[in-house]
Amino acid sequence: MSTVPIESLLHHSHLRHNSRIYRGTRSFFIPCSLNLPSHFTSNKLLHSIRTSVGASSKHKRSVAIRASSSDTAVVETAQSDDVIFKENFPVQRIEKAEGKIYVRLKQVKENNWELSVGSSIPGKWILHWGVSYVGDTGSEWDQPPEDMRPPGSIAIKDYAIETPLKKLSEGDSFFEVAINLNLESSVAALNFVLKDEETGAWYQHKGRDFKVPLVDDVPDNGNLIGAKKGFGAIGQLANIPLEQDKSSGEVQKKSESSSDSTKERKGLQEFYEEMPISKRVADDNSVSVTARKCSETSKNIVSIETDLPGDVTVHWGVCKNGSKKWEIPSEPYPEDTSLFKNKALRTRLQRKDDGSGSFGLFSLDGKLEGLCFVLKLHENTWLNYRGEDFYVPFLTSSSSVVETEATEAAQVSKHSKKTDKEVSASGFTDEIITEIRNLANDIHSHKNQKTNVKEVQENILQEIEKLAAEAYSIFRSTTPSFSEESILEAEAEKPDIKISSGTGSGFEILCQGFNWESNKSGRWYLELQEKADELASLGFTVLWLPPPTESVSPEGYMPKDLYNLNSRYGTIDELKDTVKKFHKVGIKVLGDAVLNHRCAHFKNQNGVWNLFGGRLNWDDRAIVADDPHFQGRGNKSSGDNFHAAPNIDHSQDFVRKDIKEWLCWMMEEVGYDGWRLDFVRGFWGGYVKDYMDASKPYFAVGEYWDSLSYTYGEMDYNQDAHRQRIVDWINATSGAAGAFDVTTKGILHTALQKCEYWRLSDPKGKPPGVVGWWPSRAVTFIENHDTGSTQGHWRFPEGKEMQGYAYILTHPGTPAVFFDHIFSDYHPEIAALLSLRNRQKLHCRSEVNIDKSERDVYAAIIDDKVAMKIGPGHYEPPNGSKNWSVAVEGRDYKVWETS
Repeated sequence: MSTVPIESLLHHSHLRHNSRIYRGTRSFFIPCSLNLPSHFTSNKLLHSIRTSVGASSKHKRSVAIRASSSDTAVVETAQSDDVIFKENFPVQRIEKAEGKIYVRLKQVKENNWELSVGSSIPGKWILHWGVSYVGDTGSEWDQPPEDMRPPGSIAIKDYAIETPLKKLSEGDSFFEVAINLNLESSVAALNFVLKDEETGAWYQHKGRDFKVPLVDDVPDNGNLIGAKKGFGAIGQLANIPLEQDKSSGEVQKKSESSSDSTKERKGLQEFYEEMPISKRVADDNSVSVTARKCSETSKNIVSIETDLPGDVTVHWGVCKNGSKKWEIPSEPYPEDTSLFKNKALRTRLQRKDDGSGSFGLFSLDGKLEGLCFVLKLHENTWLNYRGEDFYVPFLTSSSSVVETEATEAAQVSKHSKKTDKEVSASGFTDEIITEIRNLANDIHSHKNQKTNVKEVQENILQEIEKLAAEAYSIFRSTTPSFSEESILEAEAEKPDIKISSGTGSGFEILCQGFNWESNKSGRWYLELQEKADELASLGFTVLWLPPPTESVSPEGYMPKDLYNLNSRYGTIDELKDTVKKFHKVGIKVLGDAVLNHRCAHFKNQNGVWNLFGGRLNWDDRAIVADDPHFQGRGNKSSGDNFHAAPNIDHSQDFVRKDIKEWLCWMMEEVGYDGWRLDFVRGFWGGYVKDYMDASKPYFAVGEYWDSLSYTYGEMDYNQDAHRQRIVDWINATSGAAGAFDVTTKGILHTALQKCEYWRLSDPKGKPPGVVGWWPSRAVTFIENHDTGSTQGHWRFPEGKEMQGYAYILTHPGTPAVFFDHIFSDYHPEIAALLSLRNRQKLHCRSEVNIDKSERDVYAAIIDDKVAMKIGPGHYEPPNGSKNWSVAVEGRDYKVWETS
């Protein structure tokens, strides 16, 4: 049996002021629900009972119904019936409403036109729209000119506008928005979808965005509105006011008079089109439940009353032995009750005389602990409460007093302890910091004693990181942004969260083993196997492989059937052989897991691609509801949407279960050691923690690519807000995965390109990227398949790549080297830097002391054994006790090591 979850509505909160377990109070009982044989259920009898009970409250009379073993029930009056439970549950019933979306284009002035979009169904409608410009061959939207944007419009990033629809007139239920079109602009077409904020649904045209062409040569993908159509015969929609002051002749005359001024838009004509639309409308109802203990029979009398329309059936069972497991009670049962598969009972409620709902009364054994039920409206419509069964506990009047008072006492205690917790937090963190200092002294003592116990020191470092996470979690609970005063690397949501490491040993060096064109040979896995020995000899410890699944795009980032591992890079067997080959040479392998989105196999009834096939044959419940293009029925996205494919709703239990099983299967079947996670900005990091806990990767890194801060086109010096967002995502995973240090890459861009090397030290003298705050979780890089290769979305300054590698291969964090750079003219210099890093045992937590950060030079000393400088300016490491020798040098960079 499936049920439709019903959420409590905020605007029903006024119904709940009496929703409590009563403290043994007595109240006269109006039997609004009564299940009796027919000779007891006449309107006259019901009226007489209600009248007699409600005539005077001073008598405190209660009326109960006693069910006997015979075919009759006895109406009892009692002086001491106690209310043991009373609740008014707000529920929401989803109904289907049908109407029209209409689109109208009309000429206002000689060269000014007006496009109107409206809906005949009431709702909180938003027009999500953008434009295409003349000469633009891409499929992406652009924002319209300022003078086209109606009042109340807001910009959505850099590609769209959202404008609310408003009522045509006061008291009207129809909504419309009008956009003024200046045909002297270079706008070629207007694109839009209609969004209903009440339901989160998006409405398209034939499975695509609506497109209104304003020039003749706009390509038709089956979604054009009004193209090459005159105003002609308008099929008016009932109750929608249209302008009636223009005859078709006047329209034609006006079109002809403006033909000279719109020659380049000679196909533009007035039109009116309408399309059917349906939406799920939430109707607010309530279910009132009252339970009383009959003083004479000791039975529990439960009254259920609801204003739900139509036939309502209570699907119910009773609870015994301290559990909420449904059981069938012994007879007698209320009238119109049937047995359902020996698992539950079904009782149809009786309709009220005035048609305002229905009611029922249940007389149950006094020894039962509770009543569980759900409501059945139609064959496939079930209602429960907040995802669970309605539950009526049968408490004695004395126990209700105790429980209620205990609850209130707990609430008071909770509030009173809040201040104590805040006060004690400082003391707790002081204790943690003291312990960190003691551990740090342990490391120092080992160093002074020249004890070669590296494993011991690494264990101490890991303990420090865990303690730092606890202290930082307390710090973050009262401070909204990152502060270096904590001098902490890690963070967790709660002090008792155990951080699971996805950073390997800390000495990893990552190689991205492909570029944007690698799929074109069809045998990339085989080609990569030939490089295994060479990559191992260079000192790489981890290899990042491309997405392995069947994909709509050849590069693999539009996955379709996740269990089909035959891709443009090779077959599943070739993939397995490649992983085995790299394992043989001592290199661990990361799979590129695209979890944010997935391409569908089939269209729904509206022509939208949102039904999946293969082993994971999800339906549209697996797609987020606020994706404007794919009509998902899931919850709203927990991140940013990727607009090219359906965005997966990770809040769904079945989705997370399937993804965890898939990741574990990939580990076992292919042999992956960890994950590179694509577009993690699209979903909450807490889900990533769930996936990492299930698959237990040796190493994991997420792609959280976000824009840095700029003012008037110039990069800001302070990029704390940018790295904070990445740190927040890592923290949401509880440190189970690292992230690419996009902040460091962006700052290196500007510093090297503009000779502003002072940017490489933050205001507190630390590296300005994620590596300066949380180095053990920062994966540094200068280029990848998106930013470089043939894509070139954010290419590193040309000719300065080796300065970038001199920086990331000597600094803390886990450095990643791009495949194209390894097998290029940079090969000897990269090999020398890799050798230095491994030889000097630099790692993700190495200590950096910035020695110089000036206009033309940046210099730093790492772990007191490696010195480096980048930039055209001069630098030499300090003399003193260190004997520095040049290890690697090239154009505008130099690296020294101690001998």
